[in-house]
Amino acid sequence: MKIVSTMIEAHIFRETKNGIEFLLLKRAKNQFYPGLWQMVTGKINSGEKAYVTAIREIKEETGLTTLQLWVAPIISSFYEPKDEYICLLPVFAAKVNTESEVSISDEHTEFKWLNREQAKELLAWPGQREAVDVIEDYINNRKSFLHFVEVKI
Repeated sequence: MKIVSTMIEAHIFRETKNGIEFLLLKRAKNQFYPGLWQMVTGKINSGEKAYVTAIREIKEETGLTTLQLWVAPIISSFYEPKDEYICLLPVFAAKVNTESEVSISDEHTEFKWLNREQAKELLAWPGQREAVDVIEDYINNRKSFLHFVEVKI
């Protein structure tokens, strides 16, 4: 079995007077995993750096511009039984302007801004829910024992 890293996971958040809100997108019926609520995901193009993929996919899927980007100290993964491989995904935290308007692509049918607990209720995989916890902890408590690397954009 091979191990690949061909995709990214980007958790978009904004800071509001009520705290951090995460953006979740509902996959369209013609997509893999139709109706699934998720963060931005995407394939890394040949020769493209993973953080560049995150910024590109955020713009393509939501119309949002990333203000700050961090590498979260967590790796997401999934097993693909058809082609027999494990995919490891770098996880990014992307801060956007609170007033920015979301414009979803045809890959999705809906979007929601949610607090941590609401987001965790909709996310399907434990690793995604854990990433939301890790990101909110770091943003709220920058003295966390975890270290986020900020990507200069």
